[in-house]
Order: sequence, then structure tokens, then C-alpha cells
Amino acid sequence: MLWSRTMNAEPDRNFLPTSAAEMKARGWSELDVLLISGDAYVDHPSFAAAVIGRVLEAEGLRVGIVAQPDWNDPACLEVMGRPRLFCGVTAGNLDSMLAAYTAARRKRKEDAYSEGGEVGKRPNLAVTVYSQLARRVFPGIPVVVGGIEASLRRTVHYDYWQDKLRPSILLDSKADILVYGMGERAVREIARRITVEQKLDGIPGTARLLGGRETTERDFRDCTVLPSYEECLADKAMLIKLAKLTEREQNPYCGKPLVQMHAARALLIERPAEPLNTAELDRIYELPYTYAPHPRYKQPIPAFAMIRDSITVVRGCGGGCTFCGLGMHQGRFLSSRSEESVVHEVEQLSGQKGFHGTVTDLGGPTANLYGCTNGVKEACRKCRRASCLYPQICPNLAIDMKAPIRLMRRVRKLGRVRHVFIQSGIRMELALDNPEYIRELAAHHVSGHLKVAPEHLHDEVVRRMRKPGQKVFDAFRAQFEQFSREAGKKQYIVPYFISNFPGSTKEEMKVVEGYLRDERWKLQQVQDFIPLPMTPAAAMYYSGLDYETEQPIPVIRGLAERRGQIRRLKGRGPARGKRR
Repeated sequence: MLWSRTMNAEPDRNFLPTSAAEMKARGWSELDVLLISGDAYVDHPSFAAAVIGRVLEAEGLRVGIVAQPDWNDPACLEVMGRPRLFCGVTAGNLDSMLAAYTAARRKRKEDAYSEGGEVGKRPNLAVTVYSQLARRVFPGIPVVVGGIEASLRRTVHYDYWQDKLRPSILLDSKADILVYGMGERAVREIARRITVEQKLDGIPGTARLLGGRETTERDFRDCTVLPSYEECLADKAMLIKLAKLTEREQNPYCGKPLVQMHAARALLIERPAEPLNTAELDRIYELPYTYAPHPRYKQPIPAFAMIRDSITVVRGCGGGCTFCGLGMHQGRFLSSRSEESVVHEVEQLSGQKGFHGTVTDLGGPTANLYGCTNGVKEACRKCRRASCLYPQICPNLAIDMKAPIRLMRRVRKLGRVRHVFIQSGIRMELALDNPEYIRELAAHHVSGHLKVAPEHLHDEVVRRMRKPGQKVFDAFRAQFEQFSREAGKKQYIVPYFISNFPGSTKEEMKVVEGYLRDERWKLQQVQDFIPLPMTPAAAMYYSGLDYETEQPIPVIRGLAERRGQIRRLKGRGPARGKRR
């Protein structure tokens, strides 16, 4: 049975409880699992805490959520009492440092995941702070950490905002176990084992920091040994080696467990969990979300306003871009929802109060990877490449551009739906091999401006990014403009470029500047590079070495120098996203 959005939800019974009164309304005297989140509580499958809460609820567990607790007040975690099984901790949908600080290391003026966009509702390094608080308030209760902050800080990593190398987040948080990646499989198994009092070792998609005795007794011959914390501190080049070894073992079918020493203790990272198949992913979206913020919030939550009329149709990304954390979090193996599941969600969305006829996105990490498959052929299950698309599209990636076309056509024919737009990323090299997709996109699914991300145009810089480069961008743009004209529409490409990427100095940026000048193009947006933890780009930034050749490259670090590249790209008048 396909799910149905709950309308006019009673706060006491249709949301996961957030208070003793809401527990009482359900007839509960205690929780099995308490989730602590750095985001406001929005009961929607785009919000990680809601997904994990609903997954555990579907297992018959009593789950409550404390959202954005006051970390200076231990009593804030006790509102629903001591949980029976464990506390689950997440910083939210963003790394807490990224949520709080800009690329210039200045405090942000808005937190999109907080009520009214208010800043300061979550601490820096929220996973560590919340985890330590949970251990203090509920001694003896296992603490399970997860979400993107925990996932991308599971090994030794560079923290850009503190400008320092940090150990695994397990060392500081003192959590019992870390779940990395999309955690539905792992969290169910953790709950089952704690219920029957079994050990938590060997669960795919998890990491643990072993004690001294267990480290001494454990046989690590089946593991890939990563450079230790101490080795990384002593030699910056070790972060390149660490990133390469970690990427190499990210295949859930052939990847080995990883081990990394922190002094006398071993960090043991199990192989990744297998991706969900279509039926399993559909079931995640069949769970009884209310698709709304908790009624206690009186002001809008900006992140919810952005996604409330969008639909996630695909998970995972095979692009392997070196600056993106998705490859290390969601993984490169793809999972697509069925057409029926997506159509039912749109039907329910279109019946909601406040829906004005526009589905703002049918997407995910990469919209036109919907329906494509990898990880099925034997060659995929033995593959250790980080990307299915770079330097060439892998022949084992089963590309099906008819699937997103069918889906887009079917959704736009639904009653009460007037427009269906694609706002997620588009892999231009895939689209170029399938002009009918670009034709369909241009004719029906662009609101006037299509955002694409060439990121840079200099050959060496795009190589370090694992992006296709200017030829692909120009070819895609030409086809899009041609098909837009054929559809009788004036539509424009909005390109995104990254400034200050490792190896990109003012000389390399001249290629982009010259292109913009020749095309008389005004940029709408420039993304200043931020080295996200555990990404290859962060390893390049920290070490000053090229990821592939390991030869020295220039890295722009000073804020004054960084501002120079941004000014040169944005100093051409107000943003228009089109040629004059």
C-alpha cells in the first residue's frame, strides 16, 4: 500500500512525540529511542531525524525527538525521561560548522534549518556536544551518532573553520557507535542488537573506537590500514593517502573494513552498507510523515519552505566530484524510486492546502541519474573507482534517460499540477548523449533559468574537480538554447562557478573571466570553495598537493586573496544569469 500524506495533523498523535504530554497522548510511559537533532523538527523525508525516527517507529519502537536542545541545560534532554534502548544524535542536515560559518569563516546571518532562520540554535561540532550531554544525562545508555556531520568526520579529517586536523569524531564525542551514510539499515540492526543485548561489532555502515584491550586482541589482517592520527599530524601528505585509501574501499560489495590508529586505540570502520533497492526506498517514503514542521513552531523554517513542493526521486551519485561530500555520505551506487511511488506523492502534495500547482523539483543529488543503475553487474561489484562518470562515462553504468522523461511526462499530466520543474543538479555529459532529455527539459521543465554547474573552465582545475570541462558545457548550452528556441521560449543557462579551488590562482581564473567577458555574461552566483571534511578537495587544500599526481599545487588560503577571485567573477554588475 502506497503512503498517504497526513493532513490537518493533530500534534499529539501524528508527529513523533517531543514532550511528555505528547507521549501521554500516545499512551506511552517511556521511550525506546530518543533522537537528538540540531535541526528544527520537520516531519518530512528530506530531514534525516524524521526518516530515522519513522524507520524505527515502523519496527515497533517508541521514538521521541528533542530538536535543538539547549546544550547548556541538561534537563532539556529529560523531558521524556530515560530511553530504554539508546540515544541517537545528529547535527542535522548540515555539518554544524558549515551551518554556522561562511567560507570567509564569518558567522552566517541565517540558519535555514531553524525556526525563523534564527542562528545560534545549535552548537559548533553539535554531534560531539550533544553526545557528551547525552552520556552525562543518561549514564549507561548507548549513544549512537549519525547524519552528515558524523559521516564526514568518521576518520581523521581537516576542519577548515578551525584550520586544524581533528581526530575521528568518535574520540571527542565518546559515542558507542557511529553510523555513516544513509543509515536505515544500520540503525535497525543497532536497535535489534541492543534489544537482545548483542555486541555492536561488524555492522555494515558503522564505525567504533575500540578500547586498548580490544585493539590489542583484534586481528586487523582483513582490514585496510589508514595513516594514523599521529602520522597525519606529522606529515600533511598523509591526508592525501588517507583520502585515496578511504575512497578505494567505499564499494559495499568489495570494500574492506578500515582501521586507523589514534594513539593506542583503533578506529574500526566496517564496510559501507548496501544501498536500498527500489522497493525498500519506496517503503521509506510510505512511512506516515506529516510532511510539515511540528505545530509548536510559529515562524517558518526556511529549509522546509525550499523543499515543501519538491520530490526526491533518486539517491546516491556516481559523479565523484572531489569537492562534494555526497560520494562519501550517500555513496556512488544509485537507488531510484518507482514511478508509482513518486506519482502518489505528487498526487497527495497537489491536494494539500497551499499547493499552487508547481512541483518545484523531481530530483536528488543528480536529477538525470533517475532510473540509471550501477552496482548490479559483477564488474561494478569489484570496482574501486570513485566516479562512474569521470574521466569517461563507465560502460557498466546502465543509462536510462527514458526513465526521467517518462516520469516528467506522467507527473505533469496529473490533475492540479500546472508546472513541473527540475532544480537538482544535471550531469551535462549524460544529457548530451541523450538529446531527447534536453529537449524535454527545455520544452516543459525549466522556469526560465536552468542552473548547471561547470564549476570551472581551466583544464587542470576541472581535472582536479573531476568535472567534464568547457567543451561539454558549451555543447550542452548550445543544445539547450536550440531546443528552447524550438519550443518558442526565451530561457537561459545559469552557470555556477567555484572560486579558490586548490590549484586555481588568478592565472587559472583568467580562463573563466575571459569566457564571461567574451560572452558578456553576468554571473548570478559564485560559490567560494569550502573544504568539506573527508573530501579529496579538502586533502588537496590541507596538503597543498595534487590528488592524483601528489605534486605541489598553489592553494589560496588568505581571506584577502580569496576575496580577489570572488570580486573578479562577481564584479560585472548585478546578477542576471544570462547574456546581455
